[in-house]
Amino acid sequence: MATLMFYGAAQEVTGSCYLIESPALGRVLLECGMHQGGDAVDRVRDEKFVFTATDIDAVVLSHGHLDHSGMLPKLVSHGFNGPIYCTQSTKQLLRILFEDAWGLYARDLERENLRRQRSGRPLIEPEYTEKDVEATLKLCQGQAYHTKVSIGAQASVRFMDAGHILGSAIVELTLNEKGEDKVLVFSGDLGNKNSALMNDPESPRHADVVLMEGTYGNRDHRSQEQTLDQFRQVLAETWGRGGNVMIPSFAIGRTQELIFHLGCLHQAGELDDWQVFLDSPMAINVTEVYDRWLHIMDDDDIRCLTDAGRDSLAKFLPSLKLCRSAEESMAINKIKHGAIIIAGSGMCTGGRIRHHFKHRIWREENTLIFIGFQAQGTLGRLLVDGKKNVKMFGDEFKVRARIETIGGLSAHAGQTELIEWAAGFEDKPRLMLIHGEATALDALSQKLWLDKGIRSEIPSYGSSIAF
Repeated sequence: MATLMFYGAAQEVTGSCYLIESPALGRVLLECGMHQGGDAVDRVRDEKFVFTATDIDAVVLSHGHLDHSGMLPKLVSHGFNGPIYCTQSTKQLLRILFEDAWGLYARDLERENLRRQRSGRPLIEPEYTEKDVEATLKLCQGQAYHTKVSIGAQASVRFMDAGHILGSAIVELTLNEKGEDKVLVFSGDLGNKNSALMNDPESPRHADVVLMEGTYGNRDHRSQEQTLDQFRQVLAETWGRGGNVMIPSFAIGRTQELIFHLGCLHQAGELDDWQVFLDSPMAINVTEVYDRWLHIMDDDDIRCLTDAGRDSLAKFLPSLKLCRSAEESMAINKIKHGAIIIAGSGMCTGGRIRHHFKHRIWREENTLIFIGFQAQGTLGRLLVDGKKNVKMFGDEFKVRARIETIGGLSAHAGQTELIEWAAGFEDKPRLMLIHGEATALDALSQKLWLDKGIRSEIPSYGSSIAF
């Protein structure tokens, strides 16, 4: 009998982690994600494994975002040495993500240990090292979509396109126990059908158990047309006020979609004279990976790209300036108005966006645009919820900038799309709702029953089911 245990993203959005045990499979982790928010040193230290890393036979990864993959180097540092199955493009993105995360962690650790040294307190040992990052990347086995791969004595995994970010996958895990196949389907993060670059999520038809995300289980997004109208209006109003625009953006997915939309506005002569800055070395590197995979993306949308854009998204937007160095980032502060600044982190938990907040969030002519989900406990969530004073870098800042949320640019499916995806299964599988805050999952569960007669369960952290 197979057992599934919920060790993350159960009634919460970050920290995805599920353990599957079966004689057909062994002990396999589905995701090994990090909780987002707070200081990197505290965050990595506080992540505890409730299983023994050396007992895990393999990891299956739906996509590269750190809330799904970020604890893999720590797992390796604790002795895990098995294969990590993911898609080919996810494997390419993981190197960028892990090296960036390691750099932030190492810098934070160095600063914390300097403070401790000054006060005579014991130093903190790193939870993982750069060697662990490299070892983790060597364990990754990139697979093509739709290819069935054996991962246990009587088990296989197959990836389908989830349409969330480059390389994102719906995971189909098949176990053969006592001559009978049992299928678990994990949605990963399902993409928004309004996405400009990603294909629509695929729809599996057969499963015994389904794990489905519910990030936006309590609401739908605006249509793409409404979304872009709102975006144009916000830009025009900020231009009229003589302000700047700050956009916290996830390096993978949101940034590339944003460049595409801004490029479309430029090509249509609707971008005024905005200077656009991509102030994120990681996002620049990720965009270069996207360039290599443009040929597999949504044909209808990428057909709009110019010839230059088909080789490089950055070339589709001539006013885009790529800022790799700290000096290039700091130079943006001298621009009084007319700058669109795209920087990480997407939930404002760190990165260069906070430095731009320091210079601009207290000025009422500026605008701050959120284009992705903001988890509980993050600075981004505080601002979306209307916080009027925020603390950064040891100082308090008055929030006078206009705050806008453009939900239609989200990389996640809305409520209606989630319900349609769940209703696509033909054999009435057991449906578990995960990766969502409790209120969103409750609303989704109720809507599934009322609209489709589909029963669903909402597991809690540490719970388990047999199937």
